[in-house]
Amino acid sequence: MNEYLSPSFPTMRLRRLRKNAALRNMFRETSLSKNDFVFPLFIVEGNNKKKEIASMPNIFQMSVDAAVRECEELLNLGIKAVILFGIPERKDEKGSGAYAENGIIQKAIKGIKRSFPEMLVITDVCLCEYTSHGHCGVFENGDVANDATLELLVKEALSHAQSGADIIAPSDMMDGRIGKIRQILDENNFTDVPIMAYSAKYASAFYGPFREAAESAPQFGDRKSYQMDAGNSDEAMREIAQDIAEGVDIVMVKPALAYLDIIRRAKDEFNLPVAAYNVSGEYAMIKAAGANGWIDEERAMMEMLLSIKRAGADVIITYFAKDAARLI
Repeated sequence: MNEYLSPSFPTMRLRRLRKNAALRNMFRETSLSKNDFVFPLFIVEGNNKKKEIASMPNIFQMSVDAAVRECEELLNLGIKAVILFGIPERKDEKGSGAYAENGIIQKAIKGIKRSFPEMLVITDVCLCEYTSHGHCGVFENGDVANDATLELLVKEALSHAQSGADIIAPSDMMDGRIGKIRQILDENNFTDVPIMAYSAKYASAFYGPFREAAESAPQFGDRKSYQMDAGNSDEAMREIAQDIAEGVDIVMVKPALAYLDIIRRAKDEFNLPVAAYNVSGEYAMIKAAGANGWIDEERAMMEMLLSIKRAGADVIITYFAKDAARLI
């Protein structure tokens, strides 16, 4: 018998279920839903502001009133969740705008929830957009000080919950931040507010356009002392396990496309919801290649998103959310 033939050939012909679109759709193992998507919003001070980000076509910095209008469009498309990133007017060494009572994100949460209480509002908890040096924590002796940073992250997370955030999403990668945030939320009667941790966040080249959008590029050095090394997989599992031990509800892998194996391992090894961040560089690559006619943008977008879902992600944070929703 030919070594390339199945013992049951020609009885078993796998192409039978690929014959037409109806069959392919019926037996597709993985499908995308509008409920899978979270759309990022970049919020700036002012009124009626909407400025496109050069490296991210159709993605904007916008004022709170514009963000509220954006939420209406998202809901009309069937997208029911956003994640907020704030760009303050002033920055300082300790990122005080992150936890200010009337800070940009605090105002955005209130504005969105007041107009659209059904919109799920997730807030990024980090200091990099708010510090004058662009790092995710405070500096002591020439390095980001883990424990001193925790005290500020706790204040930021609590202020977001007090403003009405539905989910708190720490992205700083400081050790011990989930336990500290869970404790302060519980002590202030926010026991029902979930934490979605950037548990496996890699020091990646794919964040470039985001740093333009959030105006958060480090002014010196890099973030390799606190974000993960690209070569490490077992370490990601230890990071996730630690966050689970501290009380996390959802774990996240970031970026998504270059770390599909990490998403799969996280799903297989932990009985917990997994989020994946389809980051700005991944978005920009497909947009640029599509604009140049090098690839079919829509097909490439849907194939990439499907690969993230197939790898095990329950939630996909993506700048493609609106484009994909129109095709689903």
